[in-house]
This record gives sequence, C-alpha cells and structure tokens, in this order.
Amino acid sequence: MSLTNTHSGIEQYKNNGVQGAIENATPHRLIQMLMEGALSKITSAKGFMKRGDVAKKGEHISWAISIIDGLRLSLDKSVGGEIAQNLDDLYDYMNRRLVDANLHNNVEYLDEVIGLLSEIKSGWDAISQDVIDDHAQQKEQQPELTRVSNSG
Repeated sequence: MSLTNTHSGIEQYKNNGVQGAIENATPHRLIQMLMEGALSKITSAKGFMKRGDVAKKGEHISWAISIIDGLRLSLDKSVGGEIAQNLDDLYDYMNRRLVDANLHNNVEYLDEVIGLLSEIKSGWDAISQDVIDDHAQQKEQQPELTRVSNSG
C-alpha cells in the first residue's frame, strides 16, 4: 500500500467518523463541533501562514469563515434576544478579522479570533447536562403543541 493510499484511507476513516458523530449529535454537541472545527481551521491557517503556504492559509481561513457563518445562522434571535444579537455581532467581527488576517498575513488577528471563539466555546461547554436535557425535552414537545393548536 502506498503512502497516498494510506493517507486516503485515513481521510476516509476520519470523514466516516465525523459523519457518524454528526448523525448522532445533539444540537448542543453540533454547535460544539462547529466551534472545534473553526478553531482547528484557524490554528492550521496560523501554521500555514508561518510557513508561507499562502494557498493553504487562505483555504483554511475560508473554511473557518464558513464555519463561523454556520454558527451565525444557527442563532435564533427571536428566542435569544440581546445575547443572540451580541453573538451575531461578535461572529461578524471574527469573520472580518479573519479576512484581515488573510490579507495582511497577521498572526495576531488569528490569535485574537482564537481567543474570542475559545471564550464563547468555554461558556458553551459549561452548560450543564440538565439544561441541555431540558432544552431537548422542550424541543420535542413543540411539534406536539403545534399540532394541538392547529387542529383546534
């Protein structure tokens, strides 16, 4: 087996592992995975930037921006109110900093975004399992309430 085939097999295994994790993840865990993915892409971009690999740096920064856009889209401002709006503004700021980091090859901008996103993630990670379970239970009951109100 060649090194290329080995690498391809490892990538396929990782992709299958991620697919399985996504299919079985709670909404809370999916947000954690998005944050982890964005942090990973930014950290990789930082390494590529330091090594002068412009193409890979840009690719990973673009990927991180897409992930952060996914986090923005997951916000429910009608429920989250001011907190959701503040997160939306912060995610927008992070994306602008990532664009600036890419344009100016500025590692400090990447570090700033890593710090901001890590802070949000640590708060998200601190949510107790009881709160997660209560939220999931409320979500499960919502369709039932909708059916009752629509049928009456």
